[in-house]
Amino acid sequence: MALPWGRVIKETAPMKVLVPVKRVIDYNVKVRVRADGSGVDLANVKMSMNPFDEIAVEEAIRLKEAGKADEIVAVSIGVKQAQETLRTALAMGADRAILVVAADDVHQDIEPLAVAKILKAVIEAEQPGLVLAGKQAIDNDMNATGQMLAALLGWSQATFASEVDIEGDSAVVTREVDGGLQTIKVKLPAIVTVDLRLNEPRYASLPNIMKAKKKPLEEKTADDYGVDVTPRLEILKTTEPEARKAGEIVGSVDELVAKLKEAGVV
Repeated sequence: MALPWGRVIKETAPMKVLVPVKRVIDYNVKVRVRADGSGVDLANVKMSMNPFDEIAVEEAIRLKEAGKADEIVAVSIGVKQAQETLRTALAMGADRAILVVAADDVHQDIEPLAVAKILKAVIEAEQPGLVLAGKQAIDNDMNATGQMLAALLGWSQATFASEVDIEGDSAVVTREVDGGLQTIKVKLPAIVTVDLRLNEPRYASLPNIMKAKKKPLEEKTADDYGVDVTPRLEILKTTEPEARKAGEIVGSVDELVAKLKEAGVV
């Protein structure tokens, strides 16, 4: 855009943002292990969107509200029931959704590499300028899909984001690292995985929940993208965490010190 006095300003067009979301056990539910130790029991268990993915959806919506994004596409890979998770994303403010059915059994978890390969194919078809993803899923805690996806695409990546800002053709991301905070600038298109302190996700209003039912939700399969989702890992055993032992009341400081010495603490 040329101004009257001859100065030219480069206008940056709003971009498409793609947000992968996963269906997981609701974080308020106490997880139970199957009696045979083969995995987690999902029978009659409340499922919801992975909390980190919910934060990613919220950040995409905020970018759109700020005029830095013009379309938000939510993608889920897994079982047909993940439609509910995508409808939640649509009710929050995503524009459309893509469900890639890659499993029939709710107990089958699609591994990060297979998810990354499917997302790569979706991204090549959709051509987003930014992918916002949760840093990890709370069911398997892999924390690998975003990094694998960046490697497969050859895109810039910024992980564990607690702040995201778009500046022209770059993203300025504040990362949570062991030593505190690190701010980096990455070229778009990029993969950004988000951390807990990035934002507080909004609740979907009843009118938006009703509108979400009419928003486009496209259904695909892993075969449509030519991706083999056969597991490469075998779960040998799943066990409950060891029960915490009861505390012991001591009668004096000397007795406390003696107990601590017995335990090897001092």
